[in-house]
Amino acid sequence: MSKLHEGKVILITGAAGGIGLATAKNFAAEGAKLALVDMNQEAIEKAAKEIEGAEVITFSADVTNEADVERFVSGTKEHYGRIDSFVNNAGINGKTEDLVDITQDNIEQVFAVNVFGVFYGMKHVLRVMKEQKSGSVVNLGSIGSWIGSPSMSPYVASKHAVAGITKSAALEAAEYGVRVNAVSPHAVETEMMRRIEASRNPEEAAASKEAVIQTIPLGRYSQPEEIADFIVFLASDKASYISGTFHRIDGGASALSS
Repeated sequence: MSKLHEGKVILITGAAGGIGLATAKNFAAEGAKLALVDMNQEAIEKAAKEIEGAEVITFSADVTNEADVERFVSGTKEHYGRIDSFVNNAGINGKTEDLVDITQDNIEQVFAVNVFGVFYGMKHVLRVMKEQKSGSVVNLGSIGSWIGSPSMSPYVASKHAVAGITKSAALEAAEYGVRVNAVSPHAVETEMMRRIEASRNPEEAAASKEAVIQTIPLGRYSQPEEIADFIVFLASDKASYISGTFHRIDGGASALSS
């Protein structure tokens, strides 16, 4: 039986851990060739060694720097000859602070990664996909793309922006046969969630986690692999008629509010 992404070239940012690394491993299991990007060179090289049975190249790069983005996109194209799917995964949560105390630095840092980084990635990858007249982009949103969250206004605003960017890009890319979608996870068992829990309740992070779980009908956080499974499907030819959509992977949480 042929694999879902046999011989396909997949570019993933924020690939050194969490959802990014889980996604890379899942794509590898489906026969893909990988280009993995992260700011931390040591971490991305270590991540690459965890992936078995696939060709992997790595780039140490800052997604907020457009020259860096252009470098890893062109480097992937030069090495493999094409880019079939792009997982625009790099993101940060920023500081947890009330709106009245928020700093310009916090806003700018979060938007640099979560908004400008998404723009730059799509700008340069879509140029490649436009030329080859095929491809799929999966952006990483969040439950924060749909709802508010106290003391996380920059993060929530940035993830709302990802929803708008995704829809607009999908309309532009459709004419050359490229699909653009996004996924919207709720709480995932990652280091980012550990930081968020600790920032909300430094003395009792476990209580902070339990409070989040109470908002999820399935009664638990998701695992990175569960998000990765859907990303791998969404990027595949099995999802060939899906574009411009935002998929909530939230254990039923959105059913409580919409």
